Amino acid sequence: MKKFDKERVLLAVAGPVIALVAAVVLTSFVLLASGKSPIEPYTLMFEQAGFADVQVLIINQAGVYYLAALAVAVGFRMNLFNIGVDGQYRLAAMMTAVVGAHVSLPAALQIPFLMLIAVLTGAFWAGIAGVLKVTRGVSEVVATIMLNAIATSLIGYLTLTEVWGQPLGNNQTTGVMKESGWFPGFDMGDAGEIYGFTLIAVLAGVLYWLVLNRTRFGFDLRATGASETAAAASGVDAKRMVLTAMLISGGVAGLAGLPILLGDAHTYSLSFPTGLGFTGITIALLGRNNPVGIAFAALLVAFLDKASPALDYATPVAYDKEIAVIMQGLIVIAVVVSYEAVRVWGLRRQQRRVGAELAAAAAANDNSKKEVAAR
Repeated sequence: MKKFDKERVLLAVAGPVIALVAAVVLTSFVLLASGKSPIEPYTLMFEQAGFADVQVLIINQAGVYYLAALAVAVGFRMNLFNIGVDGQYRLAAMMTAVVGAHVSLPAALQIPFLMLIAVLTGAFWAGIAGVLKVTRGVSEVVATIMLNAIATSLIGYLTLTEVWGQPLGNNQTTGVMKESGWFPGFDMGDAGEIYGFTLIAVLAGVLYWLVLNRTRFGFDLRATGASETAAAASGVDAKRMVLTAMLISGGVAGLAGLPILLGDAHTYSLSFPTGLGFTGITIALLGRNNPVGIAFAALLVAFLDKASPALDYATPVAYDKEIAVIMQGLIVIAVVVSYEAVRVWGLRRQQRRVGAELAAAAAANDNSKKEVAAR
């Protein structure tokens, strides 16, 4: 491997590693400050990862997180901050559940149809922010935050009994979906079932990499994210790319709720998971918008989520499971700081390398002149 390639790999790995180490160290200080062991919680969580049922939970949760993070990453590559993934996937899941409860097709058609509904709903909701940005210059950050709140209220209205809601005990649901729309999973015996939709998440990651790195569209998207002015000079319609990126980001976000909806819940209710979009931001940052990096980051965060409940039952001293939440927050802070530190470090190394090459070229030129003069 060339020296330059080795440096690129080093810079790519350094940020996440520094972030994780910093998060562990800072969390340990929090534990010490509270008078508890800074090591035992990690030991307990790693022990949980050895149980088959916890492994299934981690894989299922990682698949959900992966889709949410991919949606965020699409925006990041375009230099867009789509904070609206949370509202996009919840609205998409709710609409998919409603359609799945009232439409019955053969499974070979029902599942793709429901996926299409989710993608179109998420894309539509994100597209509102995209249109506002390209036509009125409204920041996508502000627009998507507001759309999250609107989505919450809209879901509350559409799930009323007078609209599409069906009460079930103390819960309000959209009704159970037709079985033809249930996505089959992988039975792991007593450990539970791995969501079959996890395979779709993997395929989405492969497609994300192929489109961004092996197509003209991906090049235009990355170029526009790096510099709209430079992209426009090369013939790229920057506004069209912004809108397209928001639509794609929203479409992927629409899929984020389907592993749970089609593989487990089979209905949308008040207890449907929330906050996946914000966790996706953490994972996309930690994974540096790379599909492989995002996969490892999703597994890490899923591990923290599913292994941390055991801390409540530790003996003789119980630990608060919120330790995992603290660690996730510290990871976000550490990621931002470490990436900036790595960027500055890489820039300085590049400047030193260029300076050394220029000095070597100047020395070679002087030697050539001396040889000519000697002749």
